[in-house]
Amino acid sequence: MKDIISCLFIVVAGVFQTFSGDTSALAAENSAEQWTRFEDAFVSSKDYGNPVQDVEVKVEFASPGGEKRTLLGFWDGGRRWRVRFSPDEQGEWTYKTSCSDEGNRGLHNQRGSFQCRRYQGDVPLFKHGELRLSDNRRYFEHADGTPFFFLSDTVWCGPLLSDEDDWDVFLKDRVAKDFTAIQFVMTQWRMAKTDADGNPTFTGKDKVAVNPAFFQRMDKYVDAINDAGLLAVPVLLWAIRGDDNPGYYLPESQKIALAKYMVARYGAHQVIWFLGGDGRYSGEGGNTWHRVGRAIFHEDQHRLATMHPGGKSWVGKEFRNEPWFSFVGYQSGHGDDEKTFRWLNQGPPATEWNNKPNLPVINIEPNYEAHNGYTYRRVHNDLSVRRAAYWSLLVSPPAGVTYGGQGIWGWHTKVHAPADHISTGLGSPWYVAKDLPGAFSMKYLHEFFKSIEWWRLIPSPEILTSQPGKEDASKFIAVARSQDGDLVVVYLPEGGSLTLKTDSLGKGLTARWYHPRTGGWLDAGKIEKNPQTFKTVDRNDWVLLIKPK
Repeated sequence: MKDIISCLFIVVAGVFQTFSGDTSALAAENSAEQWTRFEDAFVSSKDYGNPVQDVEVKVEFASPGGEKRTLLGFWDGGRRWRVRFSPDEQGEWTYKTSCSDEGNRGLHNQRGSFQCRRYQGDVPLFKHGELRLSDNRRYFEHADGTPFFFLSDTVWCGPLLSDEDDWDVFLKDRVAKDFTAIQFVMTQWRMAKTDADGNPTFTGKDKVAVNPAFFQRMDKYVDAINDAGLLAVPVLLWAIRGDDNPGYYLPESQKIALAKYMVARYGAHQVIWFLGGDGRYSGEGGNTWHRVGRAIFHEDQHRLATMHPGGKSWVGKEFRNEPWFSFVGYQSGHGDDEKTFRWLNQGPPATEWNNKPNLPVINIEPNYEAHNGYTYRRVHNDLSVRRAAYWSLLVSPPAGVTYGGQGIWGWHTKVHAPADHISTGLGSPWYVAKDLPGAFSMKYLHEFFKSIEWWRLIPSPEILTSQPGKEDASKFIAVARSQDGDLVVVYLPEGGSLTLKTDSLGKGLTARWYHPRTGGWLDAGKIEKNPQTFKTVDRNDWVLLIKPK
């Protein structure tokens, strides 16, 4: 009788699909749209004491063109196992399972097929296809070649602590403010020992036992990010010192086991992975993460990955040649002093972006709005946010940048200082903090970059005749231009005047001032002489754009 029930479950589960617009629907046919998620479920014929440790299930997918990809299945509680897959080719796919316990007739040598149809919706993540590096390896693009501007919001505790209705409200707000990605922590960590329902991610240390209830709840939140048209950017293993952070205290083998589980479960979503969060990545610490990355990321998985380093540390040197390392993510941090400003606008982000092999460079944690500065305890305001963002985008070839707001990243529901981060200051509830002025500045920032071919820009400080940032790093003027000289972008953090050498620029160009606080424009005249001086109408920050009329 038990075997009959298992067989019936397999038949029903074989038609279970998840789509970009309805992640809980049972499909009427065994099919999936291109770039969305296909899912199948299997029932083990045996019980295991610790399934994630005791048995491994692999699923080999064969495309309509005959190419093969092998992914891991994942345990989902009881005797249930699942596989999720994002098909990149239209037509009929076939698949078969293999189990490390070949005697398990429910998990070994199971076969199936499904039809991949053309995507019919209008969500860019699915319409244009999965993300990859551009040909010049400077930015992200979709499978069809459409450039992708990474504008992420930092919501570390959001999926862990929010309820589903609040999460939906927040995601709709971030879509309205033109964000394209959401950064969050996918496991228990120093700021959230369990999820809102009291579920830990796992128990144990030397041999972790995964808790399916935690991930069944997490599924809804990751689904919602993609369903809203946003890229999911989870930290797999928060790694700063402390017995609450699995990336720090778990032995290497268990870091691998836990991370492989999460990659198997969410690798078919539209994601970019942050492998470690705030850890030590040099010396033997770096070697550990090299091995962990190689063990969990592989060519068939098709997702980009990086590390999330601590403040003012540069991991390009340690990881640039790792086969799984897709871009240099760095954290300029929350300092408010000359040293911090200079590190960002004249340090590694500005000087090491051209090292080989080329990789996109993205500031994934600049200063958070409404967060106390580290040195002078001045609260970072919307100008602090804009200044760090525009500097980050123009001192390296632009690929994207991240925003953070106090009250949002810790998912506050009342005014308080985040636990374990008391010195950072008070944060408003998330539903208030979501409308901090700097969040609107990010909307205007994205609108500006969408108006130009930003992917053609490279840093060009040499066309500026005088750099005030040499004397005072807070006044640093960032300049980038296209190689052809037909596109120039300049950011002035304090207004005033600047003079550009225009002899290397194209002909017939005009200049306009962009108001990064409201999104408005002012005429700045034609490019008529070399050098040419431009002056703002006030002492606020401004962006100068030069391009053909």
